[in-house]
Amino acid sequence: MAELLTDQDVEILRHLVNAGMGENTLRALTSDLAYLLAWSLAATGAPLPWPAPEALLLKFVAHHLWNPQKREIEPGHGMPAATEQGLRNQGFLRSGGPHAPDMVRRRLATWSTLTKWRGLTGALPRLPSNRPFASPCAPFPGRAAARAPRP
Repeated sequence: MAELLTDQDVEILRHLVNAGMGENTLRALTSDLAYLLAWSLAATGAPLPWPAPEALLLKFVAHHLWNPQKREIEPGHGMPAATEQGLRNQGFLRSGGPHAPDMVRRRLATWSTLTKWRGLTGALPRLPSNRPFASPCAPFPGRAAARAPRP
């Protein structure tokens, strides 16, 4: 994980430890940040940008909340095989199916929080309770994904 974290990432995490953030919360933030960084490298070949463009957020959602039935018909649906394999090789991806909507929501919330802590604004403003990012063209598809059949 150390090779993925920038000096600024480590400084933010150090600040959180010193500020008395709970151990489990800090562990989840660190895990989410490492996953987001690894996913960005695997999916785009580039480090995670701060702030993130909206298109990258949509790519993240599409890579993680895909339809298993559609993938049987269209193998390119969802996370591309090379991205999936890259994450699997690094130990970041264990399951073969789409991610749980709550996990995607949590990682997007972490992305938003870290964006804010960096003093930036962008496609991830403060999160309303029912949507992880506010965008008129990109509502969170978590409810639909939660109703979709799971493998």
